[in-house]
Amino acid sequence: MIFTTRFAPSPTGPLHLGHAYSALLAHDMARAHNGRFLLRIEDIDQTRCKVAWEKQIYDDLSWLGITWDEPVMRQSDRITAYSGALDALWARNLLYPCTCNRRDIAAAASAPQEGVTPPTGPDGLIYPGTCRRKPQLSPSTSRPLGALRLKMADSLAYIFNSQNTLNFTETGKSQTDCIQITLDDAIQTVGDIILSRKDFEGSYHLSVVLDDAAQSVTHVIRGEDLFEATKIHVILQNLLELPSSEYHHHTLIRDPHGKRLAKRDDARSIATYRSEGASPEDIRSMVGL
Repeated sequence: MIFTTRFAPSPTGPLHLGHAYSALLAHDMARAHNGRFLLRIEDIDQTRCKVAWEKQIYDDLSWLGITWDEPVMRQSDRITAYSGALDALWARNLLYPCTCNRRDIAAAASAPQEGVTPPTGPDGLIYPGTCRRKPQLSPSTSRPLGALRLKMADSLAYIFNSQNTLNFTETGKSQTDCIQITLDDAIQTVGDIILSRKDFEGSYHLSVVLDDAAQSVTHVIRGEDLFEATKIHVILQNLLELPSSEYHHHTLIRDPHGKRLAKRDDARSIATYRSEGASPEDIRSMVGL
């Protein structure tokens, strides 16, 4: 199998030094293995994504000396694939509608123990199961539009082996580790995640898993802030019978105060450094490459 990595930015603002590090690392690893480096535009948030930012992504990456194997995948062209996966999960009775907003979830999560901080997972507050306890639609009915959550416990019972564990390979800790996901851990620390929203047929977690499989990505290179989300992705890969990738979660580039960089931090955008006369080699040096 061809060693394949990808860089998957969202066109919602300028690329910064953290993006440069992740893209360069994934690009260098692919080229070192005579493999493929792919570019994917994650534009599912149509309210924030802008054509100008997408063009800036191509320009900044080219300036850095990064080349990618065509074609570029755009998530806005992949709605049919996401809808098909949702239909399949609905038919297996593994999804349920949810009408809760963030305020509802926060109130319900903190209600049993007032004053105690409710548990959080890769997606923020772990959903307390409010809508799961409501009368459910039959899976033989058409899948409803709107927000849909995964029945985590039922899904895990569907895929877990006799040891009640799933595994993935992590290479981002200077060594190769086999990371285990247990049934209890997934239920308690992940919960019933959102797989579709009222304004989009899909979610980040669903789309990234389907897209990585469609692009035959063998090695996912990304920031360590997404390490915990890998539990979700491995569960979905097994649930949808998709191939699993190896994962390499790298350290984050931070500002002088230790805060992780964000797109609103224009002072550290690649475009700003370019306008000030920096070279691609300067950017490599700044990020430790």
